[in-house]
Formats: sequence, structure tokens, C-alpha cells
Amino acid sequence: MFRISLFILCLISFFIIFSKVIAGNPTYDLVLIEEADRRALYNDKYWHTLLHYKKGVFGLRSLIDDPNFFLAPGGKHNPKAELEATIKAFFQEPGEGTKHPVCRFVARYTWLKEQLGIDPSQLPVPECTHFEQLMVEIKPEAVSLIFPTSHINSPASMFGHTLLTIETATQSKLLSHAINYSAITTDTFGPLFAVKGLFGLYKGYFSILPYYGKLQEYSDIDHRDIWEYPLNFTKEETRRLLMHVYELDSIYSDYYFFDENCSYDLLFLLDAGRPSLNITDQMDLWVIPIDTIRLAKKNGLTNKAIYRPSKTTKVQYVASLLSQKDRESARAMANGEIQPKDILVQAISQDEKATTCDLAIEYLQYLYTKKRISKQQYLDRFLELLKIRSTLGQSTEDRYAIPQPPRPDEGHESNRLSLGTGIKKDRFFYELRYRPAYHSLLDNDKGYPEGSQIVFGDTTLRYYPSLNRLRLESLDIIDITSLTPRDLFFQPLSWKIKTGLTHRYMEDGREHMVYQLNPGGGFAYKHNATGLWYAMAETALNVSGAMKETYALGAGASVGLIAKVTDLFKFHVCARNIYYGIGDYHNYFEAMVQANYTVSSNTGLAFQISRTKTRSFYQTEGALSWNIFF
Repeated sequence: MFRISLFILCLISFFIIFSKVIAGNPTYDLVLIEEADRRALYNDKYWHTLLHYKKGVFGLRSLIDDPNFFLAPGGKHNPKAELEATIKAFFQEPGEGTKHPVCRFVARYTWLKEQLGIDPSQLPVPECTHFEQLMVEIKPEAVSLIFPTSHINSPASMFGHTLLTIETATQSKLLSHAINYSAITTDTFGPLFAVKGLFGLYKGYFSILPYYGKLQEYSDIDHRDIWEYPLNFTKEETRRLLMHVYELDSIYSDYYFFDENCSYDLLFLLDAGRPSLNITDQMDLWVIPIDTIRLAKKNGLTNKAIYRPSKTTKVQYVASLLSQKDRESARAMANGEIQPKDILVQAISQDEKATTCDLAIEYLQYLYTKKRISKQQYLDRFLELLKIRSTLGQSTEDRYAIPQPPRPDEGHESNRLSLGTGIKKDRFFYELRYRPAYHSLLDNDKGYPEGSQIVFGDTTLRYYPSLNRLRLESLDIIDITSLTPRDLFFQPLSWKIKTGLTHRYMEDGREHMVYQLNPGGGFAYKHNATGLWYAMAETALNVSGAMKETYALGAGASVGLIAKVTDLFKFHVCARNIYYGIGDYHNYFEAMVQANYTVSSNTGLAFQISRTKTRSFYQTEGALSWNIFF
């Protein structure tokens, strides 16, 4: 009995001593968490980059909105809790059919392993074999920043777009991988996309797809020239970037048109690849795609650009080498209206015949990509054209070398501040005007599509000394105009939409603030000698408590000419008449001449004179302003 009691006593003593040893030696995950907390790694800039944390009005928050991206319940707002939960998750036993956290968050794991010296042998899953296999297959070598130019008739691409490509060691440029972030939407109506995009009503996702597929989408279908900017990332930096892309797979963020858009979210990938950049902290309140290219240049990431013209650009360039009659022949051959062999008997030179056939082939390919002809029609016409073309000799390599236009990053900056003075009726005024985005019809076209205007938040303040009064003269919330010229091969519609606040004369003979909505549509044509002509049918809605009916709804038309006299000087002449026949009955007529002289890439002098008639009240206004882009 004594021996049994002694044995039990020894056993109890052993458990007491063992429990003290266990209590004094915490498990490995707790040791790592304690060390991470001691070093405050949750405040490290790179940890914030991987979680997309940014300071907001109400404190720190992640710009990722998908709850699946976070391991801690409050991880979206609490970097410390998320870091601790991440370390704990690394010690979870692998589950069937799910990615282990070491693999789900391979960038987090790699960084924490470097910082804390994590021993992989202590983990149930020591490394992400799937990611490593992916790296072996891809063999990433370099990164390029890609800018498809703006396409104003595409609602998702009014400002252009940015994406990344990953070049590999074994494949050509066209077989590289494109990393894209975009809103998931089926909306095609531009104004609806803009409004929903303003309020984050779309979800944005990262995607990885073959670059040649993106080129096909932009160049042949979306009609957008493409600029490639190679980045000076090392192989290790490229690998880090891909780690972060890997853990963002199937993760969404709310897409906002002006800030959390395709360009801004891509910058997190650059910061993840090169931690010393902190490029996301250098952006303004709003982010425009071309500004990210300029920012990459500013940070020394790139110093050259590669130009890829679109199918539309190719057709237009080849057409410019021919006479009107030859262009018509090329179009007729592509449309199947005449046989390619007919070109052989025309009284033109051998070179002109060859160029006409080449133009027909280019345009035929365009028709097929636009699904305007069937596959069989395409093949029949294509083979017949090739047959005739083969009899006309080979083209030299530089026969259709399209001159490289000015690079988009070489154009004026996106923000514009205007300081001006002028006279309205008999009253002198000073004017301060600010426009956060982006480009107007009169701004220098260098780096921008001709005939395009995309303006948001254009605010004008005026001070009238004779009245000692400062007032809000106008606020253009949205002012978009697309004047895309029609020609023999392409017949796009031109359109406009403008909404915001302005002043109009009422029956009491005084000006009152009104809200206006003014959409329109029509056609534009370019004449080489005079410039870009346009005509539009318009509707207009004005709303104001100063009106008897509080609103006025009308319709009318506008015509105009935009002429580029030199590379530095252009002017705009236009007239517009609207008859308001519903609500508050009245007529509004406006005639205007505007001119702009470019002093430097980011400064200019603008002049405007206008004559308006509202109801029975006439008004003449003239203004001179100094424009500063930044």
C-alpha cells in the first residue's frame, strides 16, 4: 500500500513539474506571434502593402472588400489582429479540397518567414508547391506596364487603361501573361457606367490571361493603340509581384471610377514587388491611368515605350497613301462588291495596285473581327485577295511603317487650374477655375485622341468688383464629348453629355442658378484643309425654383468646327439653339469662338467670346485665361 501511495505521489509530482515546463515554453506559433508583436511588424509598411491598408477618414482600413481575404474577424481594419491570425493559420492542418494558408497567402508567408526566421519543418505545410510549380512553368523574367489608349466610346475605357505583362524566359512577347484589374460589368451605356462607377457599385477582380488575347481585344476589336513601358524589375522583384497576384486570385474590391480603379490597384503589385517604392502613397485623391505611367517614369521604373498601332490605325494609315478612287476600290473588294482581279486592269501603277490590295486585306480583317461578315465570306475573299496580291510583288519591310505618334505620357497633366479675367455685359470680373480631370476639346492634343473631351468636376468661381460679390459661376459635374470623324471605312457616332450647374436669365431679367442635363448625338467629319466639322441633335433639361414650372425640357441642334492651325494653336467655332417647349417655354441661342495657344506642355493661354440670347435677353461675354496643368 505504501508503494502504491509513493507511486501516485511521484506521478502527481511529475505532472506538476511537467505542466510548469509546458507553461514556461509556449508553442512555436505563440513564440512567433510574441516576436512579431515585439517588433511591431503589424505596423511595417510592407505588411500594409500586402493587405492594402490605407488611412481613411475613420482610421486604417484595407481597400480589399472581399471577406475571404482576411483571417481575423476584424482584419479589414486591424493589421495586428490579421497578422496574428495569419501566423496561427500557418499551423493549421491541411484540409481536403482547400488551399492551406501557406499557399493561399504565399506573399504573406514568404515575408513573415524572412522577418521571423520561421522554421518550415515546424509547419504542417512547409511551402506552396503549386506556386513553385507555376513559377517553373512560367519562368518569369521581366515586367512591362501596358497602356491601351483611351477609347471614349467604350464606357469602361474613357481614360485609357493600364495592365501588366510578365515576360518569360522561353516565350515571345505575345505569349507572355497579362495581369489585369477591371470592373466586372455588362453595362455598355457610358453615362450609366460612370454613375455606378462613381459609387463603387461594381466589383473589381484581378485576372491573368495570355497577352495576345488582350492585344486582340484592344487592337482589333476595341480599336485602341497600345503602348508598352518595360519596367526595370529584377527577377526576384518580379517573383514577389507574382506572389501577391497569386494571393489576390478570386478576391474582389469595390471598383470606383476615380480612385480605386484599374490603375490604382495595379500600383499595389508594384509596391509588393519592390517594397522601397511606396508608389501608392504618391497618388492624388483620384487616379487616372496615364498618371500611373508618369508616376512610373518619375520613380525611375521605365525610360522607353513600344508602340503597337490598332487595326483601325493601320487601315487609316494605308488609306492615307491612296487616292479617293483607290480607297473606294479597296473597300469594294473587301465588301465583295468587285472582284480583286479587277484591280489588275486599272490605270494605276504597280505600287498603287499592291497598296490597294493591302488596304482591302486590312479592312477585310477588320470586318471579320467586327463580325460583319461570316467566316466563309472572309476566307473566300481573303484567299482571292492574296492570290492577286502575290502577282504584284513583295512589299518592303518599311512600306507601311506607321509613324509613331506622341506618347500618351508626353501630353499635358490631368489637373488644370485657370486664372482669368473678362467682361460680361458691362461688368468686369476675375475668374478662378479648377478641373481635376482630364482633357477638353481646346487643350493641346499631344498624347490625346483628337476630338475627345472628358471633363469632371470643372468648377468656376467669379468675383465681380462692381458688385463686390464672389459667386459660383458654374459646376460641370460631367462634360464629355466624342467627335470621332467618319470616313469611307469607319462610321462612328459622335455624342455628348453634360450635366451640372450654370446661370440662366429668367423672366425677371436676372440670372439664376439652374441644374442642366444636356445629351446629344450626331456626326463628325474631318477636312484636311479646314479641320473637324460636327453637327448634333440635342435635348436639354433645366431645373430651377426660379422658373414658373420649375423645369424646362427642350430640343435643338448644334454645329461647330475645331481647327488646328499649328501644333500650338487651335480654335473652336460653334453655334447652338435649343427650344424649350415643355415646362417653362423659352428659347436659348448661343454662338461662341474659343481659341487656345500652347505656351509649354503644361501651360497655355485661352480666349473666349460668346453671344447668347435667353428668352428676350441678349448677353455678350469675353474672357482671357492662363491655364496651368499639374
